[in-house]
Amino acid sequence: MTTYYIGLMSGTSLDGIDAALLDLRQRPHLLAQHSHPLPDPLRQQLYQLQTPGENELSTMMRLDVELGRLFAEAVHALLAKADKRAGEIAAIGSHGQTLRHYPDGPTPSTLQIGDPNLIAELTGITTVADLRRRDLAAGGQGAPLVPAFHAAMFHRDGSNRAILNLGGIANLTLLPADNQAAVTGFDTGPGNGLLDSWIARHQQQRYDRDGEWAASGHVHPGLLERLLHDPYFARPPPKSTGREYFNLNWLQPALEPFADLAPRDVQATLCELSARSIAEALQAAMDPVEEVLICGGGIHNRALYQRLEALLTPARLASTAEAGLDPDWVEAAAFAWLAKQTLAGDPGNLPSVTGASHPVVLGGIYPGKGPRAEGRVTRDEEKLHHEDTKA
Repeated sequence: MTTYYIGLMSGTSLDGIDAALLDLRQRPHLLAQHSHPLPDPLRQQLYQLQTPGENELSTMMRLDVELGRLFAEAVHALLAKADKRAGEIAAIGSHGQTLRHYPDGPTPSTLQIGDPNLIAELTGITTVADLRRRDLAAGGQGAPLVPAFHAAMFHRDGSNRAILNLGGIANLTLLPADNQAAVTGFDTGPGNGLLDSWIARHQQQRYDRDGEWAASGHVHPGLLERLLHDPYFARPPPKSTGREYFNLNWLQPALEPFADLAPRDVQATLCELSARSIAEALQAAMDPVEEVLICGGGIHNRALYQRLEALLTPARLASTAEAGLDPDWVEAAAFAWLAKQTLAGDPGNLPSVTGASHPVVLGGIYPGKGPRAEGRVTRDEEKLHHEDTKA
């Protein structure tokens, strides 16, 4: 039986589709990776759809199809790069693109698009998708889902270790030294998302390369304190959030008393907001923390990394590459692993992270072009059918 799985991830930063091929025979091993660009018109439409607007339903339906086709393209490109055939792949785990995430209140809900029916049809590979809503149905936040994979991949006995994913939103996984203790984790708040949005507005750049623009400005203490007073930061876990909350509309009221503040100083303050909110959340949740392994696009933001290093001393900061997995591909790898869990009938959530009432098998399964899809049944299925009719 094949042990190859593909993970697809398009995060809140909207910087492209990450496709990762893994061998999950034992410890996850990354075989190949591919970054598939989002065309600028599509990226802009997705960004606009992440905040309320007009005619959302027809736009969402169209983008669901466009993204499904693009995810399938990413899979074909990855297979070509890895010199693998579709028939060698057990399954694809597709996170999809989150448009809204509302885990609290009387009707908790979350929405990811990127039609898995199209992915399965166009690749011929069984696809596991819609991975968040079953956890919500069980009373959880539906996020973050990657801590279960972090625990499988990065836990080390005898050391309090944290995994920090610096995407558009930052999230933490806390791996206690005692392997019998519960793994916990939560979204801390902004990672790169506000930084990306602010530089896009003022310099028409998709991201702040190396954090150079933030480093050129000065942190404004008054603005920083206003931002840090948002109730989300004080809420205890379990908690999760997204770009539908932390966006430029969220920022605007806090900026009003500081109308003359230079854009670069706002960028510096947003960088400090990410660093401070992460450091304070981590220190409150795990004391002491000895090592922090960082993954996600934010690891390349030198200004943010240096502030985290200063704020988290004496904890040691390092890339997840030191523990065997390239930091740019951890999330995509996690969704390949979650697909394997689902096909095996094993839970993929951690109630200690999401707050769900119990572990659940995540997602829906969309069959590829195997015996079922071609209208055939296996000998084992024929035997079962024969026994059922006799009964």
